[in-house]
This record gives sequence, structure tokens and C-alpha cells, in this order.
Amino acid sequence: MSLDWIYYAISWILLRWHALWDFIGVPDGRFIGSNWSWILAIVFLVVTVRVILFPVFVKQIKSQRAMQALQPKVKELQEKHKGDRETLQKEMMELYRTEKANPLMGCLPMFLQIPVFLGLFHTLRRLNPDNQGKTLYGWTVEQFESATHASLFTAPLAGKFGSTAEELNALQANGTTVKIIAGILVLIMMATTYLTSRQMILKTGWAEDPQQKMIQRLMLYGIPASLLISGALFPIGVIIYWVTNNLFTLAQQQWVLRKFPPPPMANKGGSSSPARPSGPPAKKPAAGGKAPQSPVQPGRSGGLFGRNKPAPEPETPVVETKALAPKPGAKPVNPKRGGRPASKPKG
Repeated sequence: MSLDWIYYAISWILLRWHALWDFIGVPDGRFIGSNWSWILAIVFLVVTVRVILFPVFVKQIKSQRAMQALQPKVKELQEKHKGDRETLQKEMMELYRTEKANPLMGCLPMFLQIPVFLGLFHTLRRLNPDNQGKTLYGWTVEQFESATHASLFTAPLAGKFGSTAEELNALQANGTTVKIIAGILVLIMMATTYLTSRQMILKTGWAEDPQQKMIQRLMLYGIPASLLISGALFPIGVIIYWVTNNLFTLAQQQWVLRKFPPPPMANKGGSSSPARPSGPPAKKPAAGGKAPQSPVQPGRSGGLFGRNKPAPEPETPVVETKALAPKPGAKPVNPKRGGRPASKPKG
């Protein structure tokens, strides 16, 4: 199957963005050793592709929510068919079919970007002054020559970490500079690839399904590790595309996860955590066995925010001490005998 339609499409988008930045007045000559009009054309190639794939990204989020909601049922099937892997796989596929959930939907946006990546890789790899097919895929000779000499900090966009001496001589590039710039970009590419996967897993949690968990581990560790080797074969322009795409993904996922947060995860035991009592905790009894007596506080009638005044405390009655005092010359009263006067002694 011919991929020329992909090469034509990528070239058309790239050239349109370059023409726009050139029309706006972004300098096409080297500034700080960089041709920013071509670099911005690659950056906005990412923006174009991500805008086109945004509906697919929304479907990916919905699919991940559906898979997360199915985790309790998946766990039940795992407990039911423990040790019978074949039956477990059949039951899980039937569950996905019934609930209309696709476990591979989470990888769909990445798979759809593979043709774009391959198209840009093929287009930038052709940027060689000795190439005779300069007008292929809708390019003009002038555009081809301009892109061939485009660079990032004096490192050609068509150069790569593993460029041979002949390729570097054709691009009129310094091998040490190309390796330094390409090496730094490869490390940034690995780090941002890891962060995009980690961001989603931390928000949605690890899957209970072994197949899903294996895919999550592959995306989190396997793909970034593979870039350490394959990154040496990527032109610098392709790495710029990859890093920009990762940064766009990080920002897009953060926005979606804030606007549509994942549902709260239930406890492993299947029961929610016990609610804490709303009142204050009871005080422990003192060492003597009696609970400490605390003064009773008057109730607050101020409502939720306490704006009204509290209820007044009951007033203590005032006792007239003068009325209770004995009169001058009166006989003393024995309190033990109920206030009666003492009897005279006999004979």
C-alpha cells in the first residue's frame, strides 16, 4: 500500500504553516542559530493534528471512565474464575461487548498519530542537498533548499544523533553539536512520554484487569525506554514534533481531568469508609473512675454562620442577706432541732 497520500498531506500542512509565519514576518534566516519559521511550522503541525483528533481524545476519556466503572465486575470475574484463564478471558470479552467498552480505545489516539509521525519522518529524512527529487510531494526547489538548511541552535533539523559523517558533511553540520542537541531532545522526549502516561494513571488508578494493567505498564515504562535506542534514528525535527506533542498532551489531559474528574474509587473491601460522628469526641474518664464534670454551655441559636446573638444565660436570683440575719437580742436557734428554742434543764 502506497503512503504517498500521507507524505503529500504532511508536506501540505507543513508548507502552509511555514508560508504563514513567513508572511507574518518571522525571520527565516538563522536567529540564535535557529530557523524559527520552520520550527514553528513543525510545532503547529502538532496543533493541527491534535485539533483534528480531539473528538477521538474525548472518546478515549469516556472509554477509560467506562473501563474504570467496570472494575468491580472485572474483580468479581477474576475471583469467580480464578485459575481458569481461558474462561476468564471469554467472560471479560463478553462483559466488554455487553457494556460497549473497548479496552484498546485508550491507545487509539496514539495509533492514529503513527501515520503522521511516519510522514514527517520520511519528509525530513529527504532533506538532503544531494537529493534530486526536490519537487516531490508538492515542494518547490526554493522551499526544499530553505528546509534543508533549517536548524535548531546550528543543528540541522534533518540531522540525527546517529547521523553518519557523510550525512553531516552533506548538511554542512558539526557532528558534536548535532549529538548534543539531539541527545538533549531525546532525553526530554523520554521524560515527557513518561509523564503523559504517569499523569493519566495517577488520576484514574491502575486497572484490575491484567490485560489493561499490562498495557498501562507498557505505556509507562516500555515506550520511554525504547526511545533511548530508537531516538538516535529520529531527525531533530521529528523529535521536536514528539516533544511538542507530549507537552500538548500533558496540558490537554490536565484540562480534561480537572473539568471532568474521574469518579471516586471505592475501597477494596467493597464498603465505604465509616462516617465520622458530627459531634465532639467523648472525653475519657479520669483516673478515679469518674468522668470530669464540664460546665454546660448554653446552646447557640445563631444558625449555620452564627450571625444571630446567642441566647442569654439565666440570671441568678439575688438574696437579701439583711432579711435572713438574726435580730438584736434574739435567742440563738439550734439548727439541728429545726429552729425550735432549746428546753430548760430539769431540777
